[in-house]
Amino acid sequence: MIDFQGRAAVVTGAGIGRICWCVLFWFLINACFPPGSAAGQTDLVEKDRDLSALIHQVKTGVVAIGTYYFNDKPAVRFSGTGFVTGDGTRIITSKHVIDGIREKERLFHLRIFHETLPDRGIKATVLAEDGFHDLSVLQIKGNRLPALLLAENATVKEGHAIAFTGYPIGFILGLNPTTHTGIVSAIAPMILPSPSAKIIDGEIIRHLKTPFDVYQLDAVAYPGNSGSPVYRIATGQVVGVINMVFVKGKKEHVLKDPTGITYAIPVTHVHALEKTLDAGGSN
Repeated sequence: MIDFQGRAAVVTGAGIGRICWCVLFWFLINACFPPGSAAGQTDLVEKDRDLSALIHQVKTGVVAIGTYYFNDKPAVRFSGTGFVTGDGTRIITSKHVIDGIREKERLFHLRIFHETLPDRGIKATVLAEDGFHDLSVLQIKGNRLPALLLAENATVKEGHAIAFTGYPIGFILGLNPTTHTGIVSAIAPMILPSPSAKIIDGEIIRHLKTPFDVYQLDAVAYPGNSGSPVYRIATGQVVGVINMVFVKGKKEHVLKDPTGITYAIPVTHVHALEKTLDAGGSN
């Protein structure tokens, strides 16, 4: 063999042997563990199995919120989603879900619906509300439902894989919550405008000076998802509450033309609201 400088290069028998062994080893490795091999498929199957088990566990702590009144047609009406926390008797949801019931003067008929409860649901009462962060805490009596674990504050980062489970289109699919998955695509401050400049008060001004962060998700949510728990796939802990869907045009277009941009209120504000209950008050 002649090298690039014209000098003779001698390849010994030992050198040829080492080369052959290296080539043979390379072929064996690729034969046993080719790209996309069973080892890679096993990882995917395990991830699917883990996510499926997590969703099954979370669904047991997700409830539908609405009303039951025998004179209404239909007697059962859906308003939104909620989830169980604490000792199994507290429900977290969005305040605007409750406001919709309150505006129709049906708050006395507020009910929680769950697959383990009677078809007409069970009565619930409002314990505390945070209008600025659009959160409500409800309470049920006589029944304890499986509670979801709330994450500690400030545990979410952009890029974290998340899922949320709820009733995007109400009772159309029965009491069978639906799950969507995605990532936290952004964490950005949210400043809620006052409905009227005439009613700006000290509380509004205080919040405007210190706007709170919200999570922007790349998973599609629908109106019925309001109040749904947002949880990290890695831990199963609730990190936020679905708050609103950014929609194009009129609200009725959301089902046929969703943008896929969803927002969630961080669990930090859920912790803060629950602390007011320990102090004997509400926002």
